[in-house]
Amino acid sequence: MDHSNHSPCCSMSRSDVAQMDKPSAQELDSRKASIPSATVESAAKQIYIPGGSFFMGTKDKEGYPADGEGPVRKVTVDPFYMDAHTVTNAEFCDFVEATGYKTESEQFGWSFVFYQFVSNRTKRKVKQVVQQTPWWLVVQGASWKHPEGTDSSIEEKMDHPVVHVSWNDARAYCEWAGKRLPTEAEWEYAARGGLEHKKFPWGDELTPGEEHRCNVWQGEFPKTNTKEDGYIGTAPAGSFPANGYGLYNMVGNVWEWSSDWFARSVRDRGGRKNPKGPKSGEFRVMRGGSYLCHHSYCNRYRVAARSKNTPDSASGNIGFRCVTDV
Repeated sequence: MDHSNHSPCCSMSRSDVAQMDKPSAQELDSRKASIPSATVESAAKQIYIPGGSFFMGTKDKEGYPADGEGPVRKVTVDPFYMDAHTVTNAEFCDFVEATGYKTESEQFGWSFVFYQFVSNRTKRKVKQVVQQTPWWLVVQGASWKHPEGTDSSIEEKMDHPVVHVSWNDARAYCEWAGKRLPTEAEWEYAARGGLEHKKFPWGDELTPGEEHRCNVWQGEFPKTNTKEDGYIGTAPAGSFPANGYGLYNMVGNVWEWSSDWFARSVRDRGGRKNPKGPKSGEFRVMRGGSYLCHHSYCNRYRVAARSKNTPDSASGNIGFRCVTDV
């Protein structure tokens, strides 16, 4: 497969459906007023990640050069603590109950849902699909509480990653919990789990010994998912073996927001000592891939892979995890 060009990834941007009604900036900002200062300690278990230097990026032929995956360079990060898993529905529910926060998907009134997850009743109400990626439906009422539309719930998925959260939503949660989003360098350093020059957090084979180590698509995308790894949509946040640092699902399951603005050029990403990305931009970096990633379509469930999205975008396969300074 030719990866020389940037191909569509398994997440969508609100800019792709810009004609939809959009709340005013004042309406979107109003939800921030009720968020208390960072005095609440999240119950999520955090893992100590020792500082050090590592080789960031890849020159793998399976990579996407247009994404800026390379060149490989030595980067150093200070120690930090990272959530053992992505923020769950239960944890996000605590945040909403404490603050009354309204996510951007709730403010906009819609979000992106994979077509196989939408009920026939909801599907009849869908007014728009994204032409270049028709498997994504614009579903009115889809949100973190109703991930497949208003006739769905998270009641049986409280230990799954929260989804339909934008970068702005993720940052608001972090502020409430006294945490922050990881930098892109911190995320990759942690995802590698102490290994160097490997594709995945556990090595170079996707299924060593025919054992599934992450939640990605099996079968023919986007028609048939054979769910050989046990899941079609999200898996519980603590599924599959942890990596060398004790972190779960650093690849697959859901995309994870990082704090960095996206830049393709390494020169624009803030040096090699605790880089924090460009000072401004249009897109934020996402890492790790999701349950929709497949080798034939979005081979971005490798630790060096990266993608981007606008800070107000959300979908059924985007979540986040937090870090804390030492």
